[in-house]
Amino acid sequence: MVGISPFIARPEAIPIIACSIIPTFITLFGNSSCNFEKPKTPISPKRRYGCSEIEKDLETKEILKKLAAAHRALAELKGVATSIPNESILINTLGLQEAKDSSAIENIITTHDDLYKAELNVKEIKSLNAKEVHNYIEALKKGFSLISERKHITNNSIIEIQSLLEKNNAGFRKVPGTSLKNASTGEIIYTPPQDIAEINDLMSNLEIFINDNEFSELDPLIKMAIIHFQFESIHPFYDGNGRTGRIINVLYLVLQDLLNLPILYLSKYIIANKADYYRLLQEVRDKEEWEEWILFMLNAVIETSKDTISVIEKIKDLLIEYKHKIRNDYKFYSQDLLNNLFKHPYTKIEFLEQELGISRITAASYLNKLADDGLLRKEKLGTANYYVNHRLYEILSK
Repeated sequence: MVGISPFIARPEAIPIIACSIIPTFITLFGNSSCNFEKPKTPISPKRRYGCSEIEKDLETKEILKKLAAAHRALAELKGVATSIPNESILINTLGLQEAKDSSAIENIITTHDDLYKAELNVKEIKSLNAKEVHNYIEALKKGFSLISERKHITNNSIIEIQSLLEKNNAGFRKVPGTSLKNASTGEIIYTPPQDIAEINDLMSNLEIFINDNEFSELDPLIKMAIIHFQFESIHPFYDGNGRTGRIINVLYLVLQDLLNLPILYLSKYIIANKADYYRLLQEVRDKEEWEEWILFMLNAVIETSKDTISVIEKIKDLLIEYKHKIRNDYKFYSQDLLNNLFKHPYTKIEFLEQELGISRITAASYLNKLADDGLLRKEKLGTANYYVNHRLYEILSK
């Protein structure tokens, strides 16, 4: 069992509790409180679990070097994102990409085409995988709304996010028997905590660590790596733990004001380095190898920031091009129209009716004219038409 506590003389040094009886996870600090109240005295993990305590420094030379680069990359991303004035454009387009990639890690595979078609008519989604991915973007947006309102990532918020992902209200695991197995061999790799009281205690403990910065002076990006490890190791739900954990990552960056919008999505990097991701998670559990895990997560932040900046700049350039073209050549130009074409890679007449407050006939004439002139591509879905911003699609699908 691994224990992490901010009740230490040096905040950069984390006590590690080694235990051979119970699988590895973290006790972030003594007692837990759902109201983020600092316990008067920490409960000794040694007393609770009969384990020996050692210290391990998480701010090594290599980590600090990578940390500086990660913060520079994030700051640049935060600035570049402000060049797109309508935040829903980035949340919708990049959020859909993250929903696709994060679900793919769990072998829920869908195409961009299926995903964008599903957005046209949510009630008629036929592909089970497309439904799963749609649930993810719904959960991501809900999470952003909740932290914007509450300024905390609470366990209630985490449960609400997971319930939208899985479309059930099971909450934290109450029945024992959950284990993580090798997909090929069936070998049990890791057994998370089984008792509901222990899961509740650990999640309340994690809740404080996430929300109360007084408990630890560790850099927020190091804390993000710890939080992700902790959440995945507690594995509090029957299903949806990986996707919920990756949503928590980006929400935590917003909570810490490292980003204004939830637009840094690590799933693409994790897919490209999937074997290392699972190996390093397990090496922390088995060997307390924190440095390589934290470096992995910091590198994910750096590389993903660079990729996201590139995508945003391409979207911005295309948006400016379309703005000038439509404003100069069409009498019906409006900022709301432009926003619609970039918020929905696949749009339809009903979207324009709702968002521009115009009649169906007028909306159809706008879209058909843009399609006739090559700015959009007109397609058929059943008996209805939809309109593809094909150049935006090309940017997002690469």
